[in-house]
Amino acid sequence: MKKILLFSAFLPLLALAQDKTDQFTLSGKVKRLALTPEWVFLQYRTNGEWKTDSAMVKDEEYKFSGNVSEPCAGRIRVKYAVGADGKKLAINYARDMATVFLMSGKIKVTSVDSFSNISVKGSPAHDEYVILNKQSKPFDDRMQPLYDQYSAFAKAKDKEGQDKIEKEIDAIDNEKKEKVYGEYVKNNPNSPLAFYALQQYAGWEINPDKVEPLFAAMSEKNKAYPSAVNFKEDIEIAKKTGIGRLAMDFTQNDTLDTPVSLASFRGRYVLVDFWASWCGPCRAENPNVVKVYNKYKGQNFHIIGVSLDRPGQKDKWMKAIHDDQLDWTHVSDLKFWDNAVAKQYGIKAIPQNLLLDPSGKIVAKNLRGEDLEQKLTELMADKKAF
Repeated sequence: MKKILLFSAFLPLLALAQDKTDQFTLSGKVKRLALTPEWVFLQYRTNGEWKTDSAMVKDEEYKFSGNVSEPCAGRIRVKYAVGADGKKLAINYARDMATVFLMSGKIKVTSVDSFSNISVKGSPAHDEYVILNKQSKPFDDRMQPLYDQYSAFAKAKDKEGQDKIEKEIDAIDNEKKEKVYGEYVKNNPNSPLAFYALQQYAGWEINPDKVEPLFAAMSEKNKAYPSAVNFKEDIEIAKKTGIGRLAMDFTQNDTLDTPVSLASFRGRYVLVDFWASWCGPCRAENPNVVKVYNKYKGQNFHIIGVSLDRPGQKDKWMKAIHDDQLDWTHVSDLKFWDNAVAKQYGIKAIPQNLLLDPSGKIVAKNLRGEDLEQKLTELMADKKAF
C-alpha cells in the first residue's frame, strides 16, 4: 500500500515515436458551472516526457491539440477567475479535475454543473475507462472506510492498527486486480485499454507467471505500443528476480566512494533494501529494519541499502543514514530513479527489498515489519542453512 512510485499507474509511461496520424484534438465545453472558468490545463505523458498545455476558456469553450502514439490518460484541471473579493480559489480536486483518455482523433469533452462531471465522445479508450471505473467502484467503496481508519490510526501513532488496516486494504486491492483488471484483459485483448488494464493488474511488482500470459494474449497492435514494448522488458527483468533465482550481481560505490559488490557478501543472508532519504514510507519502515538488523547482525545476516537519492544530494542521504541509525552497508550512484541497480532489478516503487540466502538465491521479497523478522527467525532456526 505505502509505496512511492516512479510514475503513476493513473498516467502510464508512453510514446517514444509520433507521426501526424497520432494527432488528437480535444474540444471542451463547460455548462452551468457555479464558478467562472478562466483557464483549463491538460497534462499527459508522451515521448518519454510530461506535456502540459493550457487553453483559455472563451464562450464556455476551450481546445487542445497534440500527438500521442497510443491511448493515454490525460488530466484536465480548471482554473477559475478571481472572485469579487480578489482572492484566488483553492483547488478542489473532486470538483476541478477529471481524467480523459487521449487517443488519435477528435475528442469532445463536456462538463455540466461541475468541471469534473464530464462526458466524453470520440475516444473509445475513454469509453472503456468508464466501464472499468464502474467495475472498480464496489471495491473502492469497500476500501474508503479502511482508508479513513488508517488515517485515524496514523494520527494516533498506532502502528499496529495501521499494519492491520493496510493488510485489509491490500487484500481488497488484490481482489480488485484479479476480478476487474485481470478479467478485463482476458475478455478484451483487442480493447484500446487492454494494456492499461494489464498495467493496473501487474502493479509495481510484476509476477511474470501471471502477467506474461495476459501480455501474450493481447492483440499485436496493443503489444506494439511503445510502452508495451518497454513493459515486455520489465517482465523479462521480473523473471530474473523471482523467488529461487540467483540474485544478479552488482557493484556500486558506498558512502566513502569505495566500490562494493553484492557478490562480496556471499555466504551470508543479505537483505538488499531499496530506499531513499526523500521517501516517506521508506523512512517510516526503517525502525523495523533497524530492529531486525540489531537482532540478527551477529547471526550471519547483513543489509545492503541501495539509495535512490537525487544527484547532488549526498548530504541528505548521509543525514538520513545517521538520523535513522542505519548501521549497515549503503551504496548509491545518486541518480534518483536512474540508479543503475534499481534499473537492473526493475525497481519502480520504493521501499522494496529482496532477501538472499548464503548461496545468493532470492528466498523472499518485500518483507515488512513482523514478516521480515518472522522469515529470518525461520531461516536462522534451520540449522541446515549453516
